[in-house]
Amino acid sequence: MNLLRALIFGLTVAVGFAAPDAKTEAKLKFGNKEYLHRWSKDDQHEFTPRGQEDLERWTDMMTLNRYRDVVDGEGLAAKANAVLELYKSNRAMVLRTDSVPRTTEKPAEFLIVVLFPNPNFLEATLTRFKISDGIGTSMVYSHREYGSKVGDQMSAWLKANCPTSEKALMDLDKIPVPDVAKQ
Repeated sequence: MNLLRALIFGLTVAVGFAAPDAKTEAKLKFGNKEYLHRWSKDDQHEFTPRGQEDLERWTDMMTLNRYRDVVDGEGLAAKANAVLELYKSNRAMVLRTDSVPRTTEKPAEFLIVVLFPNPNFLEATLTRFKISDGIGTSMVYSHREYGSKVGDQMSAWLKANCPTSEKALMDLDKIPVPDVAKQ
């Protein structure tokens, strides 16, 4: 688990969790890809596509975080701001932030798009915060380009994929919570 995930995990509330058994592989779908459960601890759950089982070297990852202490819009805003500050403290370049205003039917939602530099890769991370099933939840889509000089590759990926990935993330009516994350 990388440092950023460990830090984000530190923001989640520890709640007991049982991993899925081998017969019921937890999955979620994002965009046109199926993501399989790879790792969980408490209320943080990581998923990668088939062929990307190595959590030290993946290209695309979905991370689901449940914040059981967050049950309203004010708490969600505070959590989103805390994660944004955490990202900044880990040298993230903020590409974009946005929010969906609250309505009488639902609390506000938040989006953070950042780029994390690393000597061995660049990681683009899109994070959506939403109250889902009455609990504060974030769905994080991350994409990595490996190498020491991959700025041009990442720029091309961002141009080609970031708008559609952001739209897919924000269009989720309900953040999919696989069985692995409901316990």
